[in-house]
Amino acid sequence: MSLREIFFENLAGDLEYHPRRAVLYLGLAAAALCFWIFSPSETKFSTTPLVFGLGSLTLFLKGVFLFRKSSEGLGLTQSELDDLSNSSNRKNLPSLPNQAAQIVQDFGAGSLLLWPFLNVGKDIDQSWVNPPLVSVFLTGAVFFSLGWLIRRLTSTAPGLG
Repeated sequence: MSLREIFFENLAGDLEYHPRRAVLYLGLAAAALCFWIFSPSETKFSTTPLVFGLGSLTLFLKGVFLFRKSSEGLGLTQSELDDLSNSSNRKNLPSLPNQAAQIVQDFGAGSLLLWPFLNVGKDIDQSWVNPPLVSVFLTGAVFFSLGWLIRRLTSTAPGLG
């Protein structure tokens, strides 16, 4: 399997329609955003609250994507599309370790991918002269790598399951 296929499977492979997972992601996004909002104002723009703020954005976006019906319905008639929505065709949640690892990975992706936007904060608030760019990026990279590693260790190899 090529590196490109691994990234595609890892990032885009689980963006299918799954409303129960979407509710979980949106709830976790709200909790992470509350951590940033209710942080004391003197520490709101330090590393930990920023990681939670950026992580809440990616969890929210993932929750929105999990709520939308994706390519599952392409080329289907209306009755076949209605059958996809039937309660008997609901997908089960992944295993708990796999789901937790995916959430950690998605949370870390916020800091890993969105850290350049911290420079915009310098333009808005002139008193913020030194944003913690490197520490936010490294924290996101650690969370993303940890989630990826846990997913690799908890996934079953083809043919074994």
